[in-house]
Amino acid sequence: MVVLAGVVAVAAPAFPFLTRYGALPQKAAGPVTVLLAGVTPDYDDTAAVWPWPAKPESFSFLTDTIVMAQLQPNGTTNMLSIPRDTWVNVPGFGWGKINGANSHGGPDTLVAAVQNLTGVKVDAYALLSLNAMRAMTQAAGGVTLDVAQDMKYDDNAGRLHIDLKTGRQHLSGEQAEGYLRFRKDNLGDIGRVARQQNFLGALLSKVKSPLNWWRMPGMVGAVDRNMKSNLTRAQVAEVLGAALGGPKVAMHTVPGNFGGGGTWIADRAALATLVDNNFTDPNDPRRLSIAVINTAAPDGSARRLQEKLRSLGYLRVSVANGPQGNATTTITGPQAGRILQDVGHGQVVQAQGMPGADVTVRLGSDTPAN
Repeated sequence: MVVLAGVVAVAAPAFPFLTRYGALPQKAAGPVTVLLAGVTPDYDDTAAVWPWPAKPESFSFLTDTIVMAQLQPNGTTNMLSIPRDTWVNVPGFGWGKINGANSHGGPDTLVAAVQNLTGVKVDAYALLSLNAMRAMTQAAGGVTLDVAQDMKYDDNAGRLHIDLKTGRQHLSGEQAEGYLRFRKDNLGDIGRVARQQNFLGALLSKVKSPLNWWRMPGMVGAVDRNMKSNLTRAQVAEVLGAALGGPKVAMHTVPGNFGGGGTWIADRAALATLVDNNFTDPNDPRRLSIAVINTAAPDGSARRLQEKLRSLGYLRVSVANGPQGNATTTITGPQAGRILQDVGHGQVVQAQGMPGADVTVRLGSDTPAN
């Protein structure tokens, strides 16, 4: 009975998470991509006290940390750190720093901005409050890592006090928060991204040890208390299935250069290469570029198919011009049979496609009017 009581006590912090998401690990058919974002507090500037208190957490403010994590069924995990100052076209709001996407339109807008930047379909998101990393680090019993430089910074308004010395040391939850939020060096947010990756590497090394597995329920509970997510039970099962295969983690950062106004300008060509090498599923047709041509279909058919495919997660669909005719719908290119299922009609043929497109869909007279 004493042993059972001890097991229950250790597992108790994870019960709310297990009640909501509890599922047996399951091997996914393909990669699962989850967007992780740390949300900064929104302070109440109307309060009569100073420093201003934080408003109740609504997960609707700026995002300090943005990481796109893709877990492969074999346990390989690639993480792409996106600097908060990355200059992007936020869907529905125009150009700005990507850290403002969540405050503009919520997590769906942030997901859309990341998808536009990377060309990778995001399956789910998890927004974490400022307290998440502090609480998880405490639950993990602290984290040991190498601090590359002295860090001294005080922000009374933000209740942030950092005082760390160079060298290898064991950080508490509060100290880890300071380490992760520090920006007062010559590299700004890029330096902070490197520290975030250093911290994640140290944390993963610790939790992979069987001696620390008993800490996992407390860490899960710490994150769950400080998280807003649209993960489904099935996706959690697939994430757990991937985790049992490793995890083997590789970390990357959006390549680019510093721009005006404290921005980070992504090197789109280098990013495309990085994504192709690390974040694409060769069996997923949504990664392919698709050209849609109306050869004999009702007016507007190409645009309607473009919208349909985009709603299904295809990110590179364009409408092109081509010769007119009376032929029925044809699909040419790799995985044409799989794409035919989403188009809904037509046939696969062996023919030359549009230059620059992986797949060409020629809409013919058999296309429905709406």
